[in-house]
Amino acid sequence: MAPRSAQTYALTVLGWLVARDDLLELFVGSTGSTLESMKENAQEADFLVSVLDFLMIDDQWVLDCCYDTNLDPNNMRLARLALLGGEEMHWT
Repeated sequence: MAPRSAQTYALTVLGWLVARDDLLELFVGSTGSTLESMKENAQEADFLVSVLDFLMIDDQWVLDCCYDTNLDPNNMRLARLALLGGEEMHWT
């Protein structure tokens, strides 16, 4: 996945997360983020990776997000890897 596509994917996930009060509260509590810091860091790859990491804690969150936003759930991991600047390691 191209870095620009990964950023767009992650920003879509962030938008979904912000609209979900229950999950947003968990995200803020677990990351120490504030709404202000989320706005400031929304374009930063490291922050977007933390959003994807948080959502991938629970498969149902991933599925709900992707259903609501019409994203492919299989691309969440790929977006995370692309934001980190690398491809997935293949051991075979």
